[in-house]
Amino acid sequence: MSARIHNISIDCRDTYALAGFWAQVFDCPRQPDDFPGDPEAMLLPPGGPEVLFLAVPEGKVVKNRLHLDLEPADRTRDEEVERLLGLGATQVADHRRPDGSGWVLLADPEENEFCVVRSAAERAASAAAGAEPGPIPA
Repeated sequence: MSARIHNISIDCRDTYALAGFWAQVFDCPRQPDDFPGDPEAMLLPPGGPEVLFLAVPEGKVVKNRLHLDLEPADRTRDEEVERLLGLGATQVADHRRPDGSGWVLLADPEENEFCVVRSAAERAASAAAGAEPGPIPA
C-alpha cells in the first residue's frame, strides 16, 4: 500500500489573492466558485496535485518547513525567475553557481518560500557538456 498527494495546502491571509498569484505561476485558473473573502480557494494545476489555500488569522513568522521546488517547463531557470518576480514574487536568496547549476529562493506575496531550479533541458545540456557536478544538481 502507498499514499499519493491529494492536495498541497497553503495557509494564508487572503486566499483569493494568493490563489491568483499561484494561478499565474501554474498557468491555470482559480476555481470558478472562488471569490474574494472566501476562506478557501483551490487551483488544479495541469499535471500536479490540487493546491488549496486556507485562510488563517496569523501571518507567517518563521521559515517554511515544507516548500515547493519549481522546474520551468518551457523556459530557462533565469527566465522563469524573472517572470515570477514580475508576477509579484520577491527574491530571498540566490544559490546559482558559476557553472550554471544551483537554484533561486523566492517568496510569494505572503512570504511563503519556494525555489526555482534549472529546467530539464538546461540540466541535459550541462550533462552533455560534461559540466554536471554531483548526482542531483539543481
